[in-house]
Amino acid sequence: MNMANAKQQAKQKIEKITNREVRELRPLSGGCVGDVYRVHMENGADLVVKLGQMGSGLELEGYCLNHLSTHGDLPVPDVLFASDEILLMTYLESGESIGHGAAAHAGELVAHMHLVSAQGGFGFEKDTTIGGLHQPNPWNKNWVDFFKDHRLLYMGGVAMEAGNLPGAIFSRLEKFTGDLDRWIETPEKSSLIHGDMWTGNVLAANGRISGFVDPAAYYADAEIELAFTQMFGTFNQIFFDSYKNIRPIKPGFFEERLSIYNLYPLLVHVRLFGGGYVNSVDGTLRKFGY
Repeated sequence: MNMANAKQQAKQKIEKITNREVRELRPLSGGCVGDVYRVHMENGADLVVKLGQMGSGLELEGYCLNHLSTHGDLPVPDVLFASDEILLMTYLESGESIGHGAAAHAGELVAHMHLVSAQGGFGFEKDTTIGGLHQPNPWNKNWVDFFKDHRLLYMGGVAMEAGNLPGAIFSRLEKFTGDLDRWIETPEKSSLIHGDMWTGNVLAANGRISGFVDPAAYYADAEIELAFTQMFGTFNQIFFDSYKNIRPIKPGFFEERLSIYNLYPLLVHVRLFGGGYVNSVDGTLRKFGY
């Protein structure tokens, strides 16, 4: 389907959902599973629509946004309609880089989100997706086991099956995960996390955070989220200083656990792209003697 036909079909769907006329659709960046548009409505409201196909994960994305909205104060778009074919949301102002004020604001918002816990322990009500890939979330009271089996070994296995991760490196990963409790432990409580907090998913305007988008939410050790914010330089020290005013960070995170937790997003990128990300996994395993 060409872009003109896709836009026309999207326009018709939005008008049916909202019972209002669509005046204009403008392409936005950031859609890894489908096209994204800013929608100008007849009443002056602006919306965002993401278009996908069956299995795209857009319905799960909408579910995660609703969960974050109802289980804390993290600013996220309101979901107006969600299916795998179309996700319709309110529009959030953005366009600014994350400056000092926005970074401090982000630290407060993320710390408060991480104070939200689940009685079931670690996992989520549904399996979700990250980067379009399946992300299993079975409940587990033991975080080390969850991280080992449903993050590192699962995604490493998927990457190996796709031919992107050499079997020898996966074998080293298996040995490393057998010793995970040398470096990480199960927190007293789980923390609700956004799950995919890279720069493109954090919106800023007027010196503040206006919202977070594209979540892959679940309940985890909050440090896995903090680590991910450093993988692509989402936040700086101002963020961490603000975060620690609300929720302390245990010693050893920056020295050891940050690298361990970033093995998961690295394996996601190995599955998606291969290439230099394999070398990054190899380097992390070598850092810890495997």
